[in-house]
Amino acid sequence: MVKEGYWYGLPLVLIAGGLAGVWLRQHGAFVLLLALAFAVLAFFVLNFFRDPDRPIAQDPNVIVSPADGLVVQFAEEEFAGRPMRRLSIFMSPLDVHVNRAPSASTIRAVDYKKGSFRVASLAIASLENEQNVITFAGADGEIVVKQIAGLLARRIVFWKRLGDSLERGERFGMIKFGSRVDVLAPLAVEWRVKAGDRVRAGSSILGAFHSAPPA
Repeated sequence: MVKEGYWYGLPLVLIAGGLAGVWLRQHGAFVLLLALAFAVLAFFVLNFFRDPDRPIAQDPNVIVSPADGLVVQFAEEEFAGRPMRRLSIFMSPLDVHVNRAPSASTIRAVDYKKGSFRVASLAIASLENEQNVITFAGADGEIVVKQIAGLLARRIVFWKRLGDSLERGERFGMIKFGSRVDVLAPLAVEWRVKAGDRVRAGSSILGAFHSAPPA
């Protein structure tokens, strides 16, 4: 579990336990319902901050998913003057929200942009929502990952620094309580997923760089 989960979850557990103690003495129906509500909320919060280990793909040419969730969109767009292909992943509150590096790479750029908090599953969220834009420079090329806040997600967490070297699948941050992650890659990348697929951070292969130009 991510350490922040204890700060959010344990107070709720203590409140639920205290209310349960009151109910044992007074047997009030309202107190029981309140204790159950806090217990359910504590379970939801602790579940949200889970951080399971994952088997990481070892092929040096592949790009792994930086997030758990549902692939909702593919689109071509320009980034820093270059044409790229964007893949968008919607993360529901029930998904693991820890983000992982898409490839063995160095963090070349980090650009935090303030914005709105629209529903993360909408395409416009890629442009208008608050987001953290990270450029990962690997041996095969650059991959850009956008951590995008959603309607409920009001805090983007980034644990690394500019210039850090990461292994494929290494944890680099998270987005709290529902969000979206965009992956931008060069047009030469061969995508292996489609809209509607569910992916898992670190273990699902999104695509691959061509090891050599196609014949």
